[in-house]
Amino acid sequence: MNEILNNIFFVFQRFDWLSALDILLVTIVFFGLLYLIRDTQAMVLLRGIILLIVLTALLTTIIELPAFSWLLRTTLPALLLAIPVIFSPEIRRGLERIGRFLPTSEPRVTSSEMQSTIQAVVSAASRLSARRHGALIILQRSASLVDYVHTGVTLQARVTPELLLQVFYPNTPLHDGAVIIEGTRILAAACVMPLSASGILVRTPDRQMGLRHRAALGISEDTDAIAVVVSEESGFISIAHGGRMIRRLDPERLENILTAFYRPENESRNFLKRTFPFLNRDK
Repeated sequence: MNEILNNIFFVFQRFDWLSALDILLVTIVFFGLLYLIRDTQAMVLLRGIILLIVLTALLTTIIELPAFSWLLRTTLPALLLAIPVIFSPEIRRGLERIGRFLPTSEPRVTSSEMQSTIQAVVSAASRLSARRHGALIILQRSASLVDYVHTGVTLQARVTPELLLQVFYPNTPLHDGAVIIEGTRILAAACVMPLSASGILVRTPDRQMGLRHRAALGISEDTDAIAVVVSEESGFISIAHGGRMIRRLDPERLENILTAFYRPENESRNFLKRTFPFLNRDK
């Protein structure tokens, strides 16, 4: 007991502001890594790895196992090299989020033109909801969606409610997939979106949502785009951003949310934080 106390006192005697800074930096790194893989399948895998490491450490400490210890020492470097491969989607997503903090050139669209686009999207979503026609509309922001545009059919047409209604009319060639909008123009239709890797759909009643909702969450996880979804089964309107989704929106609230995203930062921040509470943790 005295030896333990002496060791503790020795550690505190050597503790200075550089040691505190060192511990703080390590804590920030681990917190950032855990934050990036939250609500993903990688979190379950990480728990399994940590549990395996703890059990192995306890086993080799309590019982002397020379051959097993040698096996661990030889395989550990390979496991460290395998971690970037296993967690490559989360690492890529984290680097993309860091890159979004850098200044980017956003499309030059006036507020009146953007408001016209928002009204067209809201009008189309409302009418599609009433008819129970499924739809997925992606509004591009600062992150480019050119890779996803190439997966669909190029349109380069002005955004109008009638065009969106025609695109998502059941059994037409373009209805299956997403429409990507940049500013006041529809870039492409029938685009393929990445499906969400989040565990949100497994742990909540939202697990019953279909591929459109998973695709909306997926593109919102990978980019800063805004996804508007109309359910084919229920007619509910939903909006996804930053890997989170709000469902059962009426047209008025949908318009308010979309308008807030394109207001100046100082005007829209409070509204978006009330609407998407997780944004409070991102700052």
